[in-house]
This record gives sequence, C-alpha cells and structure tokens, in this order.
Amino acid sequence: MITSERFMPDIITTLRDAIQDALGNEVFSVAHFGKTGKIEGIKIVARGDENSVPALNSYIEKGDVVIHNHPSGILSPSNADLAIASRLGDQGIGFYIIDNAVENVYVVAEAYIVKDLVKLDENTLAQILLPEGELSKLFSFYESRPSQVEMLKTICIGLNQDEICIAEAGTGVGKSMAYLIPVIKWIQENDERIVISTATINLQQQLIEKDIPLAKKILHADTKAVLVKGRGNYICRARLHDVMNEFSLFEEANDELQSIYEWALTSKTGSRSDISFYPSGDIWSRVCSEADICSGLYCLYRENCFVLRAKREAASAQLLVANHHLLFSDLSVRIEGVGHESTAVLPPFYRIVFDEAHNIESSATSFFSKSFNRFLIIKFINRIYRIKKGRHLGLLYGIKKKVKKPAVIEKLKNKIEELKDHVKMLDFNCLSLFQDDSTLYLKKVRDPAVKNLFFEPLFELEAKLLDFCTVMEDILEPLEEADPDDSVVFECKASVRRLRAIAEICDKFKRIEEQENDIFWIERRRAGNGEPFVQCTITPLHIAPVMKEAVYEPYRTVILTSATLTVNNSFHYWKSRVGLLSEEVMENQFASPFNYKENVIFCIPSDIPAPQHPAYQKYLSSFLLQSIICSEGRALVLFTSYSMLNTTYNEIVPQLNQHLISVFKQGDDDRARLLEKFKTDIGSVLFATDSFWEGVDTPGETLELLVLCKLPFRVPSDPVIMARMEDIQKNGGNPFMDYSLPEAVIKFKQGFGRLMRRKSDRGVILVLDSRIIHKQYGSLFLDSLPDINKIIAPGPEVLIKIKEFFENKNIN
Repeated sequence: MITSERFMPDIITTLRDAIQDALGNEVFSVAHFGKTGKIEGIKIVARGDENSVPALNSYIEKGDVVIHNHPSGILSPSNADLAIASRLGDQGIGFYIIDNAVENVYVVAEAYIVKDLVKLDENTLAQILLPEGELSKLFSFYESRPSQVEMLKTICIGLNQDEICIAEAGTGVGKSMAYLIPVIKWIQENDERIVISTATINLQQQLIEKDIPLAKKILHADTKAVLVKGRGNYICRARLHDVMNEFSLFEEANDELQSIYEWALTSKTGSRSDISFYPSGDIWSRVCSEADICSGLYCLYRENCFVLRAKREAASAQLLVANHHLLFSDLSVRIEGVGHESTAVLPPFYRIVFDEAHNIESSATSFFSKSFNRFLIIKFINRIYRIKKGRHLGLLYGIKKKVKKPAVIEKLKNKIEELKDHVKMLDFNCLSLFQDDSTLYLKKVRDPAVKNLFFEPLFELEAKLLDFCTVMEDILEPLEEADPDDSVVFECKASVRRLRAIAEICDKFKRIEEQENDIFWIERRRAGNGEPFVQCTITPLHIAPVMKEAVYEPYRTVILTSATLTVNNSFHYWKSRVGLLSEEVMENQFASPFNYKENVIFCIPSDIPAPQHPAYQKYLSSFLLQSIICSEGRALVLFTSYSMLNTTYNEIVPQLNQHLISVFKQGDDDRARLLEKFKTDIGSVLFATDSFWEGVDTPGETLELLVLCKLPFRVPSDPVIMARMEDIQKNGGNPFMDYSLPEAVIKFKQGFGRLMRRKSDRGVILVLDSRIIHKQYGSLFLDSLPDINKIIAPGPEVLIKIKEFFENKNIN
C-alpha cells in the first residue's frame, strides 16, 4: 500500500526528515488519525540503529498508531514486530511498517477507531430523581432531594467537559446515586471503563450489592460491575499446599487450617469473605496470596489461580469498585513505566471517582510509604532456607544438586544464619530506644544511643543483605541461563529482589540528611502473639506530586466526593493536602436534606474542666454515666485515645451493668463483629476510638446518643504529623492553624455524621470538651456544622435537657 492512502502529505515529509536525521536508522513514532480518516498528527519519540528501536509505551494511547521504518526496504514484519503488534493490538493500538523513503506502508494491525464521545444530557438524567421520575416508580415513599439532583447535574458536566470535580455531599444527599447514574450512563454511551475508589469495605459492598444494581435497573443497563480486591484477600493454592505439608510433617492437626483447605477445594472465588467462618490473622497470613512470593508463570497451580480468575473477571467489566490502597498500587505501577493503556494491577481505565475522598491523603501516604521489620526479612530468607525440627527446608534445596560447587551452598547457609542473628539483634537494640512513646522521628533524634543501637547496625544490615544477594545472584545466574523456565530459580530470584529492596531502604536511611521530601521513623509494634518488634518506615512528606503525576494529569475526569471536605465551607485545606490548589477544578457543596434543627440537640456542658485538668476524667465519667442512663443505652462514645477509653470504661461499666445496659468496647472483637453486636443489641453502648469516627452506619433506635469526648486533634508526637507541621512552619505557615486545626475539624465532622443516618433519625450529640466554647478556634468546629439547636449550659441543666429530649421522644 502506498503511504498517501493512509498519511497526509505533511506527515510523510515529517517522517522522511526524521529518518534522514537518524542517518537512515530505525525511527519510532506515534501517530493519530484526523477527521479525514488519514494520519494527521505524529510525534517522533525514539531512534535506534539499523536493526532495532526502543519501544516507549508511555507515549501511546488507545486509537494511536505505532510507526517505524525498516531500513532494508523489506516491510515484512519480524517475529519481534509481530509480538509487539499483538500486544499493542490488544490495547486498541495500530502497528505500521514503512520504508525509508516513506513511499510504502505495511499495515500489521489496524488501530481501534476512536468514536466521538456522546455527551450526557444532564436535564434528562436529572428527571430520574424528580418527584415523578423513574426512581419514584420503584419506591412508594420516595422523596426527591434537590441537592441530589444538583449533584447529578454537576457530575454530568464533569464527565462531559473532562473536569476535576469536587463535591461535598452532606449526609442524606444520596451521593452514590448522584454519581452512579451519570457514570453508568456514560459507560453505556461511550464504552469507557471507570473506576470507583472508596476507603471502606462497607461502602464497596453497598455499591456492589445495592446502589449499582438499582442504578442499572433505572437506566436499563447491562453494565458489568466488579468489586476488585487486593490479592491478600484470596487463598493461594501453592502456599496452602506447602503449609498443609508442613503441618503434616511437623505439627499437630490444625482444625482451622483443615477447614480452609476443604473450603478451597470447592470454592469458586477463593475469597476470604466467602468463608463461613472468619479465619484468624495468623493462619490466613500463611496461606493467602502475596505478590512478594508469587511464582507467576512458573506456578504449578496457575491454571486454577483465584487471583488470576479475579483479574479475568475485572478485565471483562466496565465498572470497577476498589479501595484507595488498591487503586494507588495500580497507579504506582503505571507511572513506573507500564503506562495507562495496559493492564497493571487493574485493567486500563479512563476516569476515576474517589468516594470517601477525605481519606485520600492518608491512603496515599500509607501506600507510598516503604517499610520493613525483622519478620518481613526473615520471611524472605526462610523462603530460601530454614531449619524446622532438625529438617532442612527451602528453595535452596531445589537448586542444590544443580550447583557445580556445593561448598558455596554451605557458605550461603552460614551467611543466612548470620543475617538472621543480625536482624534479631537490630530489633532487640531498637526496642531499648523506646520509653513512653511508641514512635521515634529520626531526624529529630540526636541521642548517641540511636546512632549506636540503630543506625550503625542498620548500615551493617544493608551490607549483609547486599553480600547475601550478590552470592545468591552468582549462584542463580548460570542456572537461569541453563534453564530459563526453572520455577525454583524464579522463586529464589523473587525473594532476592525483595531483600535487595529492603537493602535500598536501609541505604536511604544512610542518606537521611539528603532526603528532604521523606520522613524517616521507627515504630514499636506487637505481633499477633503479643511479641514486640520494630518497624522501620520512610513516608513521603507530600502526596501532591504523585497525585498530579498519577491522577490529575493522565485521567480525563476525576470526581472526588465525600461528606466532609470543607472547613467552615472552604475546600482550601483539603485541596492543599491533595495537590489541587494549582489545578483548575469544579467545586460544589450540596447541603444535607436532614432537619437537624428539629431532630437533634447538640449539647456542651459549659462547666466541664479543660481536658488537661486533673478533674477532667472524673467529670467525664460521671457526666457520661448519667447521659447514658438517660438514653437507656443506645449510645456510641467516641474517644481520641485507648487510655482514656479504657479508664472511662473501667469507671462506669459496673454502674451501667446494674441498669442492664450492655457495653462493648473496641479491642474486644474485630470491627465488623463489634458493630454487628452493637446494632443487634438495641440498648447497648459502644466505646470506640479512631477508626469508628467514620464508616459507622447505625440508623434507627440503635444509636440515639452520640458522645464526642474530645476534639479529635491528632497526636503531635506522631512522626508524620511532626514532619508535616515542621514543613508548614519552614514555608512561613502556621502549623496549628494550617494543619492540626483543619484536620481535626474534618475528623470532627465525620464523628458528628455518625448520629443521623436517615431522615427519621433523632438523637443527642454531646461534646465533652470545653475547648469548643472557650478557645477562639472552637468556633471553626461549630461553624462547620449544619444548622442545629445548641445547648451550652452548666452540666446539670444539660442533663435536664437530655432527659427531657428522650422522655418526649418516647411519648411521641
């Protein structure tokens, strides 16, 4: 075929000039079609020699055409060309070969024809939510919510105009349906995959089980939606097989493990959530899938792999629901070189909805942090070699017979034991550095003991790890050359890579003074059996740069929504934390339709001592006891520390039990079971802390008294908080006003939102922190709440109002 049939004249000239500039060698270009049906735009992205050119996937998008020349003039594709064309073709990318004169073209693969996008009609879709709309036909008591209608229209505009769209939707707006209807309609019209990312499993399940099916029914859509989970949620058949063998050889029968094994034989999903019982963390961690030790193509169980099955399911879906952490793991792989048109952790997608977007900074901070501890190091070492009850085990014995110099294996075993001993010594040393705090911010520590007990042994650990990895690589390299498909060699190399990555973290600690954009810290933790250990962590100071690179720049529409994004009706603080101050965005607030003024009283005893006063705890316990008796239980009590929670619990539970009020507290059971007990025992009380300030949905009589014991300021000794406050001060800001305070206000709003979950809910919100009325900054908390009846009076008067509220409620 002659090139003029496919290329505009100026494109032919551009290609000829590029090939001439490259002295007739291969040139790699990416082109796209124009309205004429011919190639009208082109970018020269790489140059090679007469036989090859580097292929740069990051430049390519669906509908593009990859073009390169064959200097020989022979346009038949080589095997390498066919392999690349096949891979690109799966992504909708064409592949052409031309001669040096750009007179002839050989079309190896056609590009996907990108259709003009169909815009959404916001007014037509909004009618679904109006009083006579489709939704009203499904629910006899349906009430249209103007704020939900307006939010739906805003989401339509965001999709139509490729916008970054911020939407704060108060409790009861119905934000899920407000974005799901436009999102699913967009997928119907334009065949684009979209990801919805949330922070909690509760919202993910609500979307998959309730909201998405309802939106599909309204729109008569057959859009396939899949809940995508991290691989740690799935059983690994290979690990399960290995653990079962170990138990049969060395340990007594384990009923829980046997139950998991029998379940896995018939399970269709292999998902932890589908087991009829809840496996213990210790057992599950030994049999779940982990990327670090996955054998990939070399796994004997690959054909029946639950993770691969889940990935295939995701690839066939147009709407993916995931959590923030999983989405960030996908995005990190993409910006490292996979690009946005290929499958990474998730299949390629084009637009993102972040629900529970107030959690983005903490989720990104958690994901992009790098850490290790002795258990992680020993896990990778044990994969290679370990001794159990006198028996030698590990991958090392799978390659021992293939190694020409067996003495090297014995030398390696000695290095392994030395490495394990050193790791344990480092951990023991570090534990001695902790006094009352459980964390140490290393840039702030100048104690010589830290240098002697942490830094010097850590640098020695790096040297030992690198030495061990080098010896292993010297052993494995000739074995891999002899048999590239050897699965044992592959698994050994995977473990060595992980150990090298830990050595790289150690090296960053060595250059701590140079790393201005990272936070270095260590933390004392406890294993499942109560054994203490130390975790070494490097955390990014800012997430804004990675959000810009991984989210805002590459994706056409980014929708960010939550009930709590503003402080005193301003998005400024939250935007500053997630890198949106310099971006053009649409931002809107959609007020809650709930009548807080009529249904809720907001109480603050004005005579309560300040939290730091010695008399505070006594007042707190006494007032809390009397309030809970007035409400006859049905209370959620939120604390900011476990110590205060436990002290208060011990002081008032005996009296509550005398009134036949059951009290549950965080730590007595896992979160899901604890919430279920609270919901089913109508007159009960739940004492909880940090994670229960959000994601608790208990409508009706279960929760009628919400107590916020203290304003939720984060602990200033937390290394990440400390470093970020320092950075604000260094840049001329006020750490308290610009960080601590707005962060606490958003958390406070989350806690406030636990009470009223349905229009008919009624109750009392009690704040037992006088700073909200006696400190100047207290008004920021109050001004960030919806219009509500506030009762600020001495304690006895507040108790009378609480009692009257519940007496009147019971009469009504």
